[in-house]
Amino acid sequence: MDKDNVIELLTALSQRKVSVDEAYSELQDLPFKDLEFARLDTHRSIRQGLPEVIYCPGKTDKQITAIAKTLTDNHNIIVGTKCGAELASRIKKAMPAVQYYPEGKILLWGQMPKKAKLDFEVTVITAGTADLPIAEEASLYLQATGVSVKRLNDVGIAGLHRLISHLPDLKTSSVCIVVAGMDGALPGVVGGLLAIPVIAVPTSVGYGASFAGIAALLTMLNSCAAGVTVVNIDNGFGAAVAALRIMQIKPNKKQSKNGRDAAPY
Repeated sequence: MDKDNVIELLTALSQRKVSVDEAYSELQDLPFKDLEFARLDTHRSIRQGLPEVIYCPGKTDKQITAIAKTLTDNHNIIVGTKCGAELASRIKKAMPAVQYYPEGKILLWGQMPKKAKLDFEVTVITAGTADLPIAEEASLYLQATGVSVKRLNDVGIAGLHRLISHLPDLKTSSVCIVVAGMDGALPGVVGGLLAIPVIAVPTSVGYGASFAGIAALLTMLNSCAAGVTVVNIDNGFGAAVAALRIMQIKPNKKQSKNGRDAAPY
């Protein structure tokens, strides 16, 4: 279940629109539901306030469909990550309502919010065009959560003037997610220029000595810019969740003067 479902159920119970037995029936599968091949955490969304996610690689279309059908009973939005086009096609035949975003390899059950629900903004930056799929994964999950996302693409350090011209806009963001392969140097540059949180995502983009993203990962971990957060290789989803966790921190009274006077969840 997610927060909206729980609030709706408790409101109906308080208004006597449902009985205690009916409410209990809705809650009886908490905290998990056993599908034999998977034990679904049915109230993670309640604890964390985030859309539930299905990691698709390694699962069959039938397994993903069974998980999705179980979760959609009590969740408004479900996201599937790292889903290839062929697998997505088979899933769509079983569940025609699912939406597929091929560039980010994202499946979405439910409706993407038409406008931002939360009062902060994340800018997702890519060093090169080849990094777009991972940036798209991060952006789509943030948008599904109700976050306003701005994009800044192809501003890697091979032409640093492309980034510098956008600094005024970047300073207005709440968080920057920087996606880069090759040498992975861009997050350190961004982290040295901005005061806001910077989350670095190494990608597996690059020539032989990039070691499928390990070179970029090590560069980011050794960044001269202090405090840059680094997630795993090609983990756009993880970067999105890191941004959401950062913005859940409740400000003190002095901080509230900056306009962040409440945690988003």
